[in-house]
Amino acid sequence: MTTSTLKMPRALKTRTATGPAEVRAGRPPKELAGEVDARILDAARKVFLERGFEGASIDEIAEVARSGKRTIYARFRDKRALFTEVVTRDILSRIAEFKADAPLGATVEERLTSVASTLLHWGLDADRIGLMRLAIAEAHRFPDLAATVNRRARALATELGVHLLRDLTQSDELGKLPAFAPEHLPTTARLFLDIIAVPMLLRALFEVDLKALDPEIDEHVARGVAFFVAACRTGWVESPRQ
Repeated sequence: MTTSTLKMPRALKTRTATGPAEVRAGRPPKELAGEVDARILDAARKVFLERGFEGASIDEIAEVARSGKRTIYARFRDKRALFTEVVTRDILSRIAEFKADAPLGATVEERLTSVASTLLHWGLDADRIGLMRLAIAEAHRFPDLAATVNRRARALATELGVHLLRDLTQSDELGKLPAFAPEHLPTTARLFLDIIAVPMLLRALFEVDLKALDPEIDEHVARGVAFFVAACRTGWVESPRQ
């Protein structure tokens, strides 16, 4: 009588008499690849925020990500490439992902105030501000990254502002003013963000305890919105070309 031999899959080997056999780690399935990437980037973000660029190591990132160094290097050339991807993802992608609940208020001023307050409370997140501080601190080491993130963040924020202003003013008499004409709306949105968001963002970059800003946000937004709406109703002034 003959016996047949069952061959074990190559990736799975049982313990032998001489000790545990090596388990070969293959490439993850496509459906898991995105999860692995996200886990690595989340871990890198955490380590960079805690250690800074110089203090962070691929070894620690791999440990936090529960991943092998080979897996990281298969996706990112080196620590610089990983840092670049973390900054790009966490600053630029997060702007595009902003979602606001239906704004509260009967008037356009009240609705603008509601959305702007939500935007600021969302944007002044401790980790997000921490990563921006780190990107600024490393601008001398990553000048191209700093310039690209600055330009893209401004462009994405303007697109977000255009979308919010168009939705909030289209059913109000404010939407019929020259400032909200399609050809003027990007400039109007930029001015809105410069009035509402930029001052608080600059303060947040230098404020150790971001919670200290929370009580000031609503008052700042209310004043800024009142100024913005009054300026829009007064008239449109074409900004000089750069």
